Amino acid sequence: MMFATLSAIFLKTIGTSTQEQSSIRDGVNEGRTCTIQTMQSLRLFTGLLLLLSVPVSPVLCAQDPHAVTKADVDRWMTELSNWGRWGKDDQLGALNLITPAKRRQAAALVREGYSVSLSHDTLTEKTPENPSPYSITWTPRGPQFASDNINISYHGYAHTHMDSLCHMAFEHKIFNGFPDEIVPGKGCAQDAILTAKTGIVTRGVLIDIPRLKGVEYLEPGTPIYPEDLEAWEKKTGVKVAAGDVVFVRTGRWARWAAKGPWSVGRSASGLHASCARWLHDRGIAMLGSDGVSDLLPSPVEGVVQPIHQITLIALGVRLFDNADLEDLAKAAAQRKRWTFMLTAAPLVIPGGTGSPLNPIATF
Repeated sequence: MMFATLSAIFLKTIGTSTQEQSSIRDGVNEGRTCTIQTMQSLRLFTGLLLLLSVPVSPVLCAQDPHAVTKADVDRWMTELSNWGRWGKDDQLGALNLITPAKRRQAAALVREGYSVSLSHDTLTEKTPENPSPYSITWTPRGPQFASDNINISYHGYAHTHMDSLCHMAFEHKIFNGFPDEIVPGKGCAQDAILTAKTGIVTRGVLIDIPRLKGVEYLEPGTPIYPEDLEAWEKKTGVKVAAGDVVFVRTGRWARWAAKGPWSVGRSASGLHASCARWLHDRGIAMLGSDGVSDLLPSPVEGVVQPIHQITLIALGVRLFDNADLEDLAKAAAQRKRWTFMLTAAPLVIPGGTGSPLNPIATF
């Protein structure tokens, strides 16, 4: 079709030049001008034919609509920021969205009183995904009582835990513009886990991406895009609302059970960086996943974990990492209910960067 169009243009050009040439009766220079015009038209047509014969890379034809650069993330740190939204001294961040009315709404979701743990059992063996396993020692029983000692480095890719807002910094700042100061012997000066001392009671929402895709689990490195989150909302009729805690299931623990452990820190399914604005617009209070929420490796050159960075620092949204969502997925599917009352209480650690914990979903 394009070739036919170009041919028509060429013939029109040639026809015009021929008419001009026939109308010229005097002067050699005028004849030369017409000849030159005709030759120029031939060269133009030949060049267009050559251009059509060169294969064009598909990359040039359609750019990735999900492509995110470090410059985009840097811009979102300001555009999506909740700094100052609840006052210059605020350290609650998005937990401010869990209002008394939101807690009552969550309580009203309890119909059966059936509860499910969202924590994976403690892992005590060293594996590629768990370089720092729980260390538990038991003392011999006395006349009546037994006791044990637990030592844990909980951040990372294995243990279920909650990140406080001081866990990550950007340009030496943490949420709400506080300096990323770690006081020797005392920990985080601001945004520590102690700010969540009263616990989390709100509506929880499960987004089960493997169920959406019709698979048991997502393979490591599979991205989850905003349209996947919206497709789940459409499929279930549940739209994420302000003050919700969203849990995104990738099936990480189902794959772990089927194929064994792997280095999750190197390759994990998770939210693509392009989901940042969706998280902001929904007004979530917290975000949880059976991984670390981020797609790994990072799809953004120069940004290690863009979802961590934007949620913790810009939005003031705390994270549940390495939750076990398998029992929750089964319970939700059996009931065809994707919302529940969520309760969670971190350890009361002044200056703490987070806490191991056991979130509970109740239907």
